[in-house]
Amino acid sequence: MKLDLYNAVDPASPTSGAVFWRELKRNRVSMAGLTILVCLYAGAVFAGFLAPYSQSRQNRDMFYHPPSELHFIDEDGRIHLRPFVYRSVMIDPSTPGYAEDVSKRYPLKFFVRGDEYTVFFIFRSDLHLYGVEEPVRVFLLGTDIFGRDLVSRLLFGSQISLSVGLVGITLTFFLGMLLGGISGYFGGVVDVILMRVTELLMSIPGLYLILALRATIPSSIPSTQMYLIIVVILSFIGWASLSRIIRGMVLSIREEEYVLAAKALGLGSMRIITRHILPNTLSFVIVAATVTIPGYILGEVALSFLGFGIQEPQSSWGLMLKEAQSIRVLMYHPWVLTPGFFIFITVLAFNFLGDGLRDALDPKHKGRYL
Repeated sequence: MKLDLYNAVDPASPTSGAVFWRELKRNRVSMAGLTILVCLYAGAVFAGFLAPYSQSRQNRDMFYHPPSELHFIDEDGRIHLRPFVYRSVMIDPSTPGYAEDVSKRYPLKFFVRGDEYTVFFIFRSDLHLYGVEEPVRVFLLGTDIFGRDLVSRLLFGSQISLSVGLVGITLTFFLGMLLGGISGYFGGVVDVILMRVTELLMSIPGLYLILALRATIPSSIPSTQMYLIIVVILSFIGWASLSRIIRGMVLSIREEEYVLAAKALGLGSMRIITRHILPNTLSFVIVAATVTIPGYILGEVALSFLGFGIQEPQSSWGLMLKEAQSIRVLMYHPWVLTPGFFIFITVLAFNFLGDGLRDALDPKHKGRYL
């Protein structure tokens, strides 16, 4: 006879997923954060399709081009239903400055063929959401110092910056929950050893540890491997604090009646930990993960900004922000700060969602049982 002590919950009870979703939807700020995150991650997944060009395509004669202006009214005052752009001509290479050649219109086209890309590293395609007739380019957010389209760089860069948080938090919470659960359940010598290790890791300043580890890595390493190294480094320094919290929760949970009943039935220690104890910490873990992910995103941004992260010609939001270090660049080309805006929005959205998850998962939350 198989007993499931943890999942023996009435689906119609107030702890069901339906009630949780109802409580979350009541928080409009959290739902706004969730909507923003869904859009950002969808953009990262379909970056190749949404981006008009590849992330490394350069237009050396269009460096620091301002955001392209979409026109609906031509030079003769006629209104056009389809937006169009004019060809840009550089008039001052020192600034640089550009002027529009209004002799010919170039309509914005949708579902056009262009640079090849892959989706999920499997499917190849060259179909893009929008574009204009060659040799004219459309830069909705402007270009960088090499004439690369910022929209394309932002979309492809989001694949790195946004996925770092998800992959990193998965590794961190797997280690933190498992080691914290083992420490709290067994206690004694096991608890002492594991907690001293976590305290040792927590005593090391994270930034200095990252810089020290990065100094041992060759600068010629490919960006793909560097991405994995960044995730491992951030996860390595992040699991210790979580494991201490999980340990404290397990110390109280292990004395619950259903845990004692599982022991009486002869279930193994690891089965009790993974099947009956750790699932009861999920409400805290979900909220903690949501508010911790921004830390990993900011960690990648900081490393790339300092030159220890993703390398050219790949892109990430932190690497793109390196270009905004010069006051002169910011004065004349403020659009290079666009990645900072997306970082701000992402971090804010995760915090909004975390607040909503905390309230929805809290059984004492006002109105939960109404």
